Amino acid sequence: MSHLQLVGVSKRYGAVQAVIDAALEVQDGEFVSLLGPSGSGKTSTLMMIAGFEEPSEGSILLGGQHVENVPSNRRDIGMVFQSYALFPHLSIAENVAFPLKVRRRPAAAIDAAVKRVLALVGLADKADRKPKQLSGGQQQRVALARALVYEPKLLLLDEPLSALDKNMREQMQIELRRIHQQVGITTLYVTHDQSEAMTLSDRIVVFNHGRIEQVGTPLDVYAHPASRFAATFIGDSNIFDGRPGASPGELLAEGGFTVRASRPLAADRSGQACLLVRPEDIHIGQPPEGAVANTLVARVSSVLNMGSGLLVIAQHGGRELRVRAPVSALASAGEGASIPLWWTPESTWPIPPAATH
Repeated sequence: MSHLQLVGVSKRYGAVQAVIDAALEVQDGEFVSLLGPSGSGKTSTLMMIAGFEEPSEGSILLGGQHVENVPSNRRDIGMVFQSYALFPHLSIAENVAFPLKVRRRPAAAIDAAVKRVLALVGLADKADRKPKQLSGGQQQRVALARALVYEPKLLLLDEPLSALDKNMREQMQIELRRIHQQVGITTLYVTHDQSEAMTLSDRIVVFNHGRIEQVGTPLDVYAHPASRFAATFIGDSNIFDGRPGASPGELLAEGGFTVRASRPLAADRSGQACLLVRPEDIHIGQPPEGAVANTLVARVSSVLNMGSGLLVIAQHGGRELRVRAPVSALASAGEGASIPLWWTPESTWPIPPAATH
């Protein structure tokens, strides 16, 4: 049985459809990220699961039990918000103990639980400090400890790392993954950061305009996007639009260029089709002898040094191509240079040619 189920869940705010017919199953112990831009419906979905908003239609089940009419404080859910929401006048230990005191747990049990969870988040030596004496990352760990201390069956996190700087955010991602693996609690994580979702998640739920467009592992969502939005929102992409050719997997791309994929195309009613190639799958130079490959010559318009490699922006037939290349390619891929490019049909993925709504 799924730990969490959404069945046809929708949410309206007046004439605005925030969430439309959401269906999702989350298994016990999974870490699932709700990923999408602002206004895509991910936070509204989280608020309905938490019990802070009521669905306009549909059902929410926890452990097989309907909870649409169950108050939030009776759903056995831990919540971590973007703001730390710590009590400034209480010590770290007192902040973490607060949910247990509200639940009237025995003092000895509270003390043991607080010590256990502060050790889990690496703050055992900060128990007597006040929140203002901690860094932003440490305060976020206190908020996480407070959500975990009463051992909820489901943990919800709403953009918890967005206020942190890049280095601290990356360190907290490592900490969150470690804590999840150690505790094993079922977790739903809202974010608009693609790399964050890719790093943390067992599965990713892609939201767009209130709808779930795709659910899959990070690898599946990146390598095999189910929609044009998913292809462009997650990572860099090169998209070729056109019409199917004579052979399966052949696209007569706009500009008169033929692109070949190893899978059949899916044309829409108007006969349009679309192929995706990721920048790291395009190579500078000539393909190996005898290899089946897509080839073209493009002119470099700009080169960005990303530290670990180059992002080469090139033009071909009025189309911009994005290519990930090693720093060593800079000698042959300078601005204004004409460069040969190639990629395999196997790395060319058919996607729906237009938005799904």
